[in-house]
Order: sequence, then C-alpha cells, then structure tokens
Amino acid sequence: MKRHFDDDLKNFTSNILKMGNLTERAISAAIEALQTQDAQKAEKAIKGDTKIDSLELIIEEQGIDLLALYQPMAVDLRTVTTGLKINAELERIADLAVNICQRVIEIVELPILKPLVDIPRLADLSKLMTRDAIDAFVNKDEALAKKVILMDMEADRLKDCTQDELINDFIVKDGTTAPRAIPLILVVRDLERICDHASYIAEDVVFMVNAQVIKHHRDELLKELEKGV
Repeated sequence: MKRHFDDDLKNFTSNILKMGNLTERAISAAIEALQTQDAQKAEKAIKGDTKIDSLELIIEEQGIDLLALYQPMAVDLRTVTTGLKINAELERIADLAVNICQRVIEIVELPILKPLVDIPRLADLSKLMTRDAIDAFVNKDEALAKKVILMDMEADRLKDCTQDELINDFIVKDGTTAPRAIPLILVVRDLERICDHASYIAEDVVFMVNAQVIKHHRDELLKELEKGV
C-alpha cells in the first residue's frame, strides 16, 4: 500500500513540476511578445493556456485520489494538500500571463512608450520566484521557500517604481500617452501579482515542511529573514 502511495505521490509531484515549467514558459512568452510587439506570439501564448488548464484538472484529480484512496497523515497529508494549493496558484499565474498577452494585443499598433527596462526585470524576478517556489516544494526546501518570500519585497519595489514613472512622468505630464501607458501599468500589476502567487506557494511549502503557518505572520517572518535568521 505504501509503495503504491509513494508511486502515485511521485507522479503527482512530477506533474506539478511540469505545470511549473509550463507556467514559467508562459510568462516568458508573454514578455517576449511585449518586447517584440508581436501580436502573433501573444495569440499563440494565449492558445497555449489550454494545455495548462488541462494539466490543472489532471493534478486536481490525482490529488483528490491520493486523499481518498490512501488517507495520508502528517507530512504526507500536508504534501498532498500543499500540492493542490500550488496547482491552483500556478493556474492563476498562467492566467495572469494570458492577461499580459491581451495587453500586448491592445497596444501592438501603437509606438512603444519608452524602452522596457524595469518591466523585464520584474518579469525575470517573477519567473525566478515561480521556479524557486516549485523547486522548494519538490525538494522540501524550507530555506529556499523563505528566500522566495523575501524576494517579494523587491517585486513590490519594482512595481511601485515602474508604476510611479508611468503615471507621473507620462500620463500626468501628457494625457495623450494614457492609451500606451495604462496597458503597461496593467502588465506591471500582473507581474507583481505573479510574484505574490509565487510567494503564496512558498508560504505553503514552509507549512508543508514543518507545519509552521506564516500566512498571517508574514511581517514577522520578513523581519527574521532580513536579520539573517
């Protein structure tokens, strides 16, 4: 019985890793479409979301089967329930990548407002956080999960700086730039939300590993991490 559970749990975890890889590629495709102003790439990325949606349903079914058939306890139970939460978070991240692609299609015919600098940085951070959060889950790496949570502070900083620039340096000074600036503001917000979801995954991993609930105690944890604890 235990061997069958371990095999099924391995397949469950493997599919979550696959979901994470697909989600990370979706973010990359969305940002590439934005940087190249390529509507066809954006549309292709949007269509690719169906593969992620299908995998989400498979993982959900696997997780429910693990709970129903084996009734796991303790860390095994936390692993399965965490995997189900991560599955949902990754699907939300993929949906945010689709949102970015839709913004690209809106502005593709317009001249780009400014060279994209901080947006690609935020995109790279969102991919890194997503990848590290999944790796932390697969490897039960609490330290890496806490590192992801700490990275969310940099994501917030990049979002605030980029958003302030687009509003104060463009829209406020020249209202005609709004049709080009507002979609970029929405892209920035979507990327920051991706980072938030990666951080939520990391919080779940910490709970999975040691049953420590930090969902409502993030400020205390961030203070500890900043001190190097």
